[in-house]
Amino acid sequence: MTPEKFDDVLSWAVDLEDEARQQALRTAALPFVVKPLVLMPDAHFGLGATVGSVIATKGAIIPAAVGVDIGCGMVAVRTQFTSAGLPDNLNELHHQISRSIPSGVGKRFRDDVAPHALLPVYNGEMTEKQERTARTQLGTLGSGNHFIEVCLDEKDRVWLVLHSGSRGIGNQLAAHHIDKAKGLMKEWSIQLPDPDLAYLPENTPEWSAYIYDMRWAQRYATANRWVMMSAVINQLGRFLGEPAKSREHIDCHHNFTELEHHHGQDVWLTRKGAIKAAAGDKGVIPGSMGTASYIVTGLGNPASYNSCAHGAGRRMSRNRARSELSVDTLREDMKGKAWNADDAKALLDEHPDAYKKIDVIMEAQRDLVRIDHTLHQILNYKGV
Repeated sequence: MTPEKFDDVLSWAVDLEDEARQQALRTAALPFVVKPLVLMPDAHFGLGATVGSVIATKGAIIPAAVGVDIGCGMVAVRTQFTSAGLPDNLNELHHQISRSIPSGVGKRFRDDVAPHALLPVYNGEMTEKQERTARTQLGTLGSGNHFIEVCLDEKDRVWLVLHSGSRGIGNQLAAHHIDKAKGLMKEWSIQLPDPDLAYLPENTPEWSAYIYDMRWAQRYATANRWVMMSAVINQLGRFLGEPAKSREHIDCHHNFTELEHHHGQDVWLTRKGAIKAAAGDKGVIPGSMGTASYIVTGLGNPASYNSCAHGAGRRMSRNRARSELSVDTLREDMKGKAWNADDAKALLDEHPDAYKKIDVIMEAQRDLVRIDHTLHQILNYKGV
């Protein structure tokens, strides 16, 4: 796809709503943002900055552009199994996974069974409540668009796919730093087109504190995914009566910032709902419930700051999806799969029709990634 250029924005976006377009322009206009700001194919309106945006900055970072689920991302594991070794009905496996991995808003392990040993060391200051949240939510899924899937690729090989992030502690740390940035804007009488574009100048104490917490939350998110994936691998092995083995694994963040070199200069590159796709980078790009997901290799397109889409991208807000879409069509889309069927009404905002078409998104980024494997889900577990 040939990207569209409008003002200081370079866009691969598919069906970009005007609200998101204007939001991207507001962000790109900030004096410390390196031009152009780049939009991925799945871009849509978000809090502060557009979801699916790649923002290069010098001298400052926007905490809300990274977002409140710092380090959220994907992990995928290819096992030794094929579809020939699976029974027709996977409802019991779904039940096993749901029993071993807590999901939903605020859900956690009891403190005496939480996987403390895998908690990344934190050298900052946390409240007792934050420490408890970090301990007891490690290895939990969360809600919204977070999920665990069992999928088959084009060779009928079994893959395990998981989407989650830094849970409540990442949210709390992000909210703290967003408030700090807003406080600085007020203290310095800086007027912004959107309060959520509040920024932290480089080499300030507030900047340093945010960088430390952001990097820690990324490590936490990675550990969280792998604690859960280990549990899923174990449950699959128990279900099939043979230990599951990892033949291939991929892990990638899609809410983070890091120092990178682009177009002859060092910049802080924020990917909000985008993954790194430098030449040879492996990535996981999920569709919505009931649709395909993709294992990809980055092509290293410099115009996109070596980035690509992180998923299908919403085309409806959650409230609109709940009011316009039906449980009956959701059940039809999920026919033949093991899923949270009893929670269909609660999952209506995750209806496939609330998202853009993933095959269209993938076609739009043929110059950003190469598709290695196409995965089709046969089990989907979500938190409600």
